Amino acid sequence: MSSQPTASGLAGRLPFHYGWAVVVAGTVAIFACLGMGRFALGMLLPSMGQSLSLSRSEMGWISTGNFIGYMAAVTMGGRMVARFGARRTIVMGLCLVGLSMILVSRAQGVLQVMILYVLTGYGSGATNVPVLGLIAHWFGRRLRGRAAGFVVIGSGFAIMVSGALVPAINAAHGAEGWRLSWLVIGTMVLVAAVIDLAVLRNHPSELGLEPVSGSAAPPAAGPVPVCAPAPPMVKRRIIAHLGALYAVFGFTYVIYATFIVTTLVQERGFPESTAGWFWSWIGLLSLASGPVFGGLSDRIGRGKGLMIVFAFQATAYLLVALPLPEPFLYLSIGLFGLVVWSIPSIMAAAVGDYLGPEQAASAFGTITVPFALGQISGPALAGRMADSWGSFSGSFAMAAVVAAAGIVGAALLPASRKH
Repeated sequence: MSSQPTASGLAGRLPFHYGWAVVVAGTVAIFACLGMGRFALGMLLPSMGQSLSLSRSEMGWISTGNFIGYMAAVTMGGRMVARFGARRTIVMGLCLVGLSMILVSRAQGVLQVMILYVLTGYGSGATNVPVLGLIAHWFGRRLRGRAAGFVVIGSGFAIMVSGALVPAINAAHGAEGWRLSWLVIGTMVLVAAVIDLAVLRNHPSELGLEPVSGSAAPPAAGPVPVCAPAPPMVKRRIIAHLGALYAVFGFTYVIYATFIVTTLVQERGFPESTAGWFWSWIGLLSLASGPVFGGLSDRIGRGKGLMIVFAFQATAYLLVALPLPEPFLYLSIGLFGLVVWSIPSIMAAAVGDYLGPEQAASAFGTITVPFALGQISGPALAGRMADSWGSFSGSFAMAAVVAAAGIVGAALLPASRKH
């Protein structure tokens, strides 16, 4: 017997629209694929590097390998969703993330870790793109940004969890504690895959539902206006524009996320424990970033929302670049944490606005390619600049200038279409 009637019956008994259950499952997916699959690495590298005698360059290549795998997945995201459906693609991606991380716990050298972490990155990309693409199917334009905002904060929860879990395991198990950390985290990702398999659905129609519209009043009588498809040239320009803005975000945020703790410890003289506490605060503050600014973009428009977020980020980067007193560092961390996951949520909503729900997953996969390229190139260029200048000040200043260019680019976005 098909499980469809059971799922449909459950949706009818819930005190809320099933779309919000999809949001919760999406948050779990992002927690696992990006939060644990990518952002936990910073906590794992020190002890793993010492155990495997990794150089700083080798540590960097491990991180780069993850981004390469991620980019490979997002280039095929639309085709994977078209062939398997979003739900199956997400579950398969999470299984790949979880299994590859479990295998890293048995690795004996840098080459094994790098190959496995490329697979982790591939699974992360195969999960992230269709998860955010689902939002365009389940939510109308009025709530699309807010819903996507709740999904992307999964990474913030993961930063907080890994920041507490990994040091505790290392303290209990010594030099080889990193292996147990990889095993535990990989197992958590597999549990997330089971949750998403049970909860996610590709489209509201599978449960006999309509998308969550967020309408303040019932529609007026008369024929419903249909949004005519945008011409191909217009679609290409929109995708290129959004992709460029997403690349700006990928290039700049990863510089800050990669090097802020190192800067605080090595250049500003903070104890490692204090710098780690700051990182935990970024994770905590980030829980509001997606819902608040995604919801704001629902009301004021995607372009204006992006302008505000890029302004926050540019200011955060500049405050670290300049030789300012210590309180300005706290302000920088606060500004960055408040908006760190905002742009992915706005972008996920924007592709649905401009191109329609049916093309949202494919379009989001397309604009994620330049985002991934930005993530790959940002840390490499910033690290090279730091070696030449003797500090990361120039790197953060560069990030501030690029983010300021993002403000200008966001201002030039055309008004979004209504889907």
